[in-house]
Amino acid sequence: MSEVNLKSFFEKKISEAITQFERTIDCKHTEFDTLYPYMSEQPQFFWYKRYVAWQELLTIVKLSTELDVDWEYLLTEKQAGYVRNKVLDAKVLDYWYDDVQRIKNEEESSFNEY
Repeated sequence: MSEVNLKSFFEKKISEAITQFERTIDCKHTEFDTLYPYMSEQPQFFWYKRYVAWQELLTIVKLSTELDVDWEYLLTEKQAGYVRNKVLDAKVLDYWYDDVQRIKNEEESSFNEY
């Protein structure tokens, strides 16, 4: 693989991992739900699938860092800080989105309910 292809490959994978993680925050369907449909009835399932998506993001970021592929520009400064700290806690889930994004997501969510 050439360097340009490697860079674009990892950028795409990071973007996909970010989307997957954000879908878990928003309690939307993910690939994990498809793999384990029987798990959705378990109360701990939502935390577990968030953890899995978070680990996927951290793994891709780690590989990107080792290969000198910039990933931080794909996130806000606050989000990149959460990823650098590698700890998934309620604060990350509560404050992942900035206020503008949060309002937009809430509007989209309420629009999709009807």
